Amino acid sequence: MAVAKKDVRKEANFQWEGVDKKGKKIRGEMRAGGEAVVNATLRRQGITVTKVKKQGGLKRGKKVTEKDIALFTRQLATMMKAGVPLLQAFDIVGKGHSNPSVQKLLGDIKADIESGSSMSQAFAKQPLYFDALYVNLVGAGEQAGILDTVLERLAIYKEKILAIKGKIKSALFYPISILVVAFVITAVIMIFVVPAFKELFTSFGANLPAPTLVVMAISDFFVAYWWAIFGSIGGAFWFFFYTWKRSRKMQMVMDRLFLRLPIFGIVIEKATIARWTRTLATMFAAGVPLVDALDSVAGAAGNQVYFEATKKIQGEVSTGTSLTVSMQNAGVFPNMVLQMTAIGEESGSLDAMLNKVADFYEAEVDDAVAALSSLMEPIIMVVLGVLIGGLVIAMYLPIFKMGQVV
Repeated sequence: MAVAKKDVRKEANFQWEGVDKKGKKIRGEMRAGGEAVVNATLRRQGITVTKVKKQGGLKRGKKVTEKDIALFTRQLATMMKAGVPLLQAFDIVGKGHSNPSVQKLLGDIKADIESGSSMSQAFAKQPLYFDALYVNLVGAGEQAGILDTVLERLAIYKEKILAIKGKIKSALFYPISILVVAFVITAVIMIFVVPAFKELFTSFGANLPAPTLVVMAISDFFVAYWWAIFGSIGGAFWFFFYTWKRSRKMQMVMDRLFLRLPIFGIVIEKATIARWTRTLATMFAAGVPLVDALDSVAGAAGNQVYFEATKKIQGEVSTGTSLTVSMQNAGVFPNMVLQMTAIGEESGSLDAMLNKVADFYEAEVDDAVAALSSLMEPIIMVVLGVLIGGLVIAMYLPIFKMGQVV
């Protein structure tokens, strides 16, 4: 197996030209370990090779995104439902994609399958793009002989998770972008505009109002230490995101904080519950045992609080406790989720009930994001008005006072 893997890494793309059994000139492309392999493969197909040329390395493409994986899953599921052979389906999807990075990824997976690996093993060799949940579901589909059905469920799952993430990002992007723009405008006013007014006011020789003096003092600090301000902010953001990605304790603290935010916390909580229930429903419907499914659900929760809660639930379920009681003991699920789970367990339709819960909370997130957008606009306008308007008034107060004196 190790030798096969080594050979796959040495493979390259070759363009070839030749003549078939009927004397017709044909050309094509092939991924192989060398020109000799290309010649041998084509000879077996009855083609007389006239020219073989190794292509340069693949163009550097964009990075492979979750959207690319979701689209690939949907295309592969559709082709398998239509009866297209697996390797041919990989070939069609790979060549039809515009991103060279995706083409290379699918080519590597196809080569692994051709060398004798199962589809789940081939996916497991690409952990950056296919998580444990994806690999486990594909493995369950292969064992049960329902790979096309599992891939379709995976495609639906990926599409819904992408949609919910998109809604959360859109809810957070608008206020964050406005705050960043407000900070930049304020910095520009403090560094370039206020000093010009300061020179003008110095020539007046009169006492300046307190708000003007405060703004001028802040401006002096900005002008003197602008490098320290921007450096500190940049360093703080870098340290924050670096620590957040690598420290579980930091993730736990931040995820707890996010869930307690006054406005955004409810949206994040509903989105997390929707993702949690959708993941468990997808795993359970594919025939993955509950304890194993919970292991993948913990990783897919996207929130450290729910990760720890899921690990606790998994431990209790493995000792014989029902899922509903274990979820109740975790203390992070609303009563409606617990009741629906209990009904699902009693009726033997847990996956259907969890899917209904996920649908409900996804609709709740839609409504919450819509309400949030309409609520944030006036709040942001007031904040910007007070900030920028306050600066302008503070700088024009001396001019107004001069006008009154005149």
